[in-house]
Amino acid sequence: MVLLVGAGLLGKSLYHLLHVDIGLQPDHLATLQVTLPNTNLTTERLIPFERQIVNRIGSLPGVKSVGLSTSLPLSSWSLSTNIRVSGRPWNGERNDVPERAVSSGYLRTLGAKLLRGRYFTEVEDDPAKPRVVLINETFAKKYFAEEDPLGRQLSYETSHDRMEIIGIVQDIKEGQLDTANRATMYVPFTQDWFSSFGVVVRTSQADRTLLPALSATIHQIDPEIAADSTATMSDVIDDSQSAYLHRSSAWLAGGFAALALVLGVVGLYGVIAYSVSQRTREVGIRMALGADRSSVYQLILKEAVRLTAAGIAIGLACSVAAATLMRGLLFGVRSWDMPTLAAVAGVLGVAALLASYIPARRAASINAVDALRAE
Repeated sequence: MVLLVGAGLLGKSLYHLLHVDIGLQPDHLATLQVTLPNTNLTTERLIPFERQIVNRIGSLPGVKSVGLSTSLPLSSWSLSTNIRVSGRPWNGERNDVPERAVSSGYLRTLGAKLLRGRYFTEVEDDPAKPRVVLINETFAKKYFAEEDPLGRQLSYETSHDRMEIIGIVQDIKEGQLDTANRATMYVPFTQDWFSSFGVVVRTSQADRTLLPALSATIHQIDPEIAADSTATMSDVIDDSQSAYLHRSSAWLAGGFAALALVLGVVGLYGVIAYSVSQRTREVGIRMALGADRSSVYQLILKEAVRLTAAGIAIGLACSVAAATLMRGLLFGVRSWDMPTLAAVAGVLGVAALLASYIPARRAASINAVDALRAE
């Protein structure tokens, strides 16, 4: 009972984890990581590189859109920066928020929902234009709960350059699946670039078939460009650290639970079968006095029901206690999840009845004369 409940809770946690809202559309989305070889790149040299990568990959068959970002979704909440809201008093407190430098097509490629304002564009947000920023929904709720954030300005703690908020996007799960969303800001890649970045590609064909062509295209631009970690977004989700941990726990507990269930059924069958063999004479006397087969069935199955009910009752109490200790491994499910407890109790009840059926049938088929002669 304890193992089955644990496996059920972990399996349900894994299901909830893999169906959490990550703020993007993972289907038909391929990703790869790119690192440029020259660390002395300037904005004037990097922007043509970035546009060449986008244009070359965008010309591949089946590719609908391409985007770049300094950090891909589900990687981590790192690359944080300390920001200040212009026009508000500042007393030295830290407002660390994850920052992502993204290309103009990145959020559209992900399928991220724009709640208000506008996306970045290559023309309006080039290096010569005033700095701008997009914020996510959690950022707006945290820092502008009572105000309209559009048009407000942010600045870095170490810089007086101000960035105007031009839009609000739905939360994207930048960190692990089982972590809470954080206030996050997005700046144009053309205004805050890095030599290492991720590429996301939206395709109309099977995303997995596109992966070899992505690396080949990058190397055609410059053989010294490092292109690795090619994967579909679905694989990124399934292979993420939190998904791996929950999946491993669910499989481990599930394996032991299945083994325990088999052993429990075999053990119960052995107990009932032994009980029938010990009560052969009693059964013969009952049948000689007129008891029919159905009453013999009931006699044997009642014993099995008592044993099963006692085991399930004790197991329920132990299961809730064990689940409380492992609540750190659970996601989106309570340690006393009633549907899981009821389902496990039902499975064990049915398994116990099936295990008891053969001994009960054997008892009901006993010949009364032979039973009375048994010692």
